[in-house]
Amino acid sequence: MEKFIVSARKYRPTTFDSVVGQSHITTTLKNAIRKNQLAQAFLFCGPRGVGKTTCARILAKTINCTNLTDDTEPCNECDSCRSFNEGTSMNIFELDAASNNSVDDIRSLVEKVRIPPQTGKYKVYIIDEVHMLSTQAFNAFLKTLEEPPEYAKFILATTEKHKIIPTILSRCQIYDFKRIQTDDIVKHLEYVANQEGINYEPEAIHVIAHKAEGGLRDALSTFDQLVSFTKGNLTYKDCIENLNVLDCDYYFRFVDYFKAGDISNSLLLYQELIDKGFDGQHFVTGLSEHLRNLLVCLDPATQRLMDVVEKYRAEYARQSAECGMALLMRYLEMASECEYKFRDASNKRLFVEVTLMKMANLTKNLQLAQPAAG
Repeated sequence: MEKFIVSARKYRPTTFDSVVGQSHITTTLKNAIRKNQLAQAFLFCGPRGVGKTTCARILAKTINCTNLTDDTEPCNECDSCRSFNEGTSMNIFELDAASNNSVDDIRSLVEKVRIPPQTGKYKVYIIDEVHMLSTQAFNAFLKTLEEPPEYAKFILATTEKHKIIPTILSRCQIYDFKRIQTDDIVKHLEYVANQEGINYEPEAIHVIAHKAEGGLRDALSTFDQLVSFTKGNLTYKDCIENLNVLDCDYYFRFVDYFKAGDISNSLLLYQELIDKGFDGQHFVTGLSEHLRNLLVCLDPATQRLMDVVEKYRAEYARQSAECGMALLMRYLEMASECEYKFRDASNKRLFVEVTLMKMANLTKNLQLAQPAAG
């Protein structure tokens, strides 16, 4: 049987241009390399799975490449690039601070820093999860970080920048990685699916991307899981069932029932969700997000803020126009209050049902409140 490699590793970017959704970082790094203005220490911060360690490795590989391309990318042909690709480079060291966080670990690293590279220009030390270092380890690292040998470069990566002591922060160039846009994740997943010969519905890919909440590694892990589950045929129906995601159609039906003042069908539809195993908190959070999308859909200037499946955009436009700003704002206020107070409710089901009844009764109350014509 052929050895399986997870997509997050198999399709890990190897050049700056192939990094997804972090062009503000990669452009700055390429310019620094081109102008020979490299800092001694870098701190890469941001959420998990957005490319911090990947960019650290690409930077380490690129600054040691002896034959850079015109676009400031590694050539993949020189001895340094080949040794890096084969995992045998003697100039690049990776330390996981989550499991090597003692002062002795850092002292050992400092001793290695004193030895110049036998081949190549730089020795690069990548320290992942650097916020896990002990205070004593940080202090043992300070002097070396401030005045390292010219051939030494440090790249620190962390998901929790606030835990890094100020004396470390002041010695580093800080790069803040952002959550990756859903559209960028969708494009990358479609590329992977096409490379692997996997059939997919665009809506299924969008659900996976949205569920990842800006983390490309999470998206690829979920993608691999669903490819196995669906035997290489990703459908929207299978994805929402496997990921326990509520179909948008339910939320459209709820809002239509609210606007029609239909309390009975609102409660019956909620019962249907409970029977399918959906949690009340999950439902209310999704309802708030749906109402938020309806609100931003009202104004063409804000429609780009909608993170929804393409085939539902016309339905969002229809429902938002029918409800209008005032009604949607009242719905969202009630849904948000329910979401906020849900955890403290002793009878959670009744609490959600009362909210649904109030929302369904809202149109009738607003009509009664309007002054009679004439």
